[in-house]
Amino acid sequence: MITYANCVELVTLIQWLMIIKHFTDNDLYKFSVMLAIQRLYPWAYVTYEFTNRGATPFPEGFADQLKKEVADMANLQMTKAEKKFITHKCYYFDPVFIDFLEGYKYDPEEVKITQQEGELKVEIEGYWYRTVLWEVPLMAIISELYFQMTGSTPQEVEEKAIAKSLALKEMKADHSDFGTRRRFSFDVHDRVIHCLQTHSEEFFKGTSNVYLAMKYNTTPIGTMPHEWFMFHGAIYGYRSATAKALDAWVDVYQGSLGITLTDTYTTQIFKESFDLKHAKLFDGVRWDSGDPLTYTDEIIHFYHENRIDPLSKTIVYSDSLNLEKVKEIKHYVNNRIHDAYGIGTFFTNDVGVNPLNMVIKLNRVKYNKKSPFHYAVKLSDIPGKNTGNTEEIELSKKTLGLREK
Repeated sequence: MITYANCVELVTLIQWLMIIKHFTDNDLYKFSVMLAIQRLYPWAYVTYEFTNRGATPFPEGFADQLKKEVADMANLQMTKAEKKFITHKCYYFDPVFIDFLEGYKYDPEEVKITQQEGELKVEIEGYWYRTVLWEVPLMAIISELYFQMTGSTPQEVEEKAIAKSLALKEMKADHSDFGTRRRFSFDVHDRVIHCLQTHSEEFFKGTSNVYLAMKYNTTPIGTMPHEWFMFHGAIYGYRSATAKALDAWVDVYQGSLGITLTDTYTTQIFKESFDLKHAKLFDGVRWDSGDPLTYTDEIIHFYHENRIDPLSKTIVYSDSLNLEKVKEIKHYVNNRIHDAYGIGTFFTNDVGVNPLNMVIKLNRVKYNKKSPFHYAVKLSDIPGKNTGNTEEIELSKKTLGLREK
């Protein structure tokens, strides 16, 4: 006889077998931008697209296994413990939003997956306020499933993590984990966070992963994502995108979550709209492409020009960091501004394999479902490293007066 207890046991077993076992096994920034979308753009409708930058061939049957993992995510639900943690730690989330998260269910129908030989295609489509949560766990699934199906075994997880922790502590480098998306596995991620917290001591500032922040009673870390600027550029135009995106973020968060990316349409263009008001409202900026040393000088000069003490602000460095790069940047900063380091794949997938070089990016947006789609694109501080429709990229550069160097 089927009983309620049998059903609960079955759901528990399914979750145990899943790659993503916890609702909050996701990055904080996905939840924070979800709230902003709900507050300001509840009718926005979008698509996201998977890009296999490394052209890695996926094993036969990969898409079928991925579909099963995606289907199983419909069983995820926020627990009371997760709700309590978010309520306490994420003070900038209102109770209505937290209650919404408690009732949220992933809809696998929003994800389309196909495979031709070794080529994997993934597209997400739906209302932005819902689909925004797919990106990070979907990438984590793709990464972990790939290493499962290719028979890979992680090597020296604790040894390497402890060595990195001690080196960063010796440098006195404030650092956080940003490694959910391209991790080898949840287990490796978990073990790395344990090592960082134990051995980095006060220099470990937290993790972007909300569930692991809860497990280790540390701070969930997150900044504003590129997709926030990409949406505003596609809907409102590239010249006004930065100012519109920054003002909208302030309207929602009133000064909380005050680290902003600068390179969606290049830092050069960003600074044209990042005026004195924004410079004082935001706690700092995040470097995510280009030369970090040049960027450091430009940002410090910008704050000096606006009569703001750079030591009251922060640069979060986050692009493909390793110990050598952190050491170089920290030496160059030389206490001229507060520096912090968001380290991803180097923490969670430095285990003797080649991490997947992949992204899932917003690629088309509508203000509402009845409107026509507009392409969403991302430029960069690295010439030629752009994401999105080629013609739209050229249009955005022409509109902004940008030329390839």
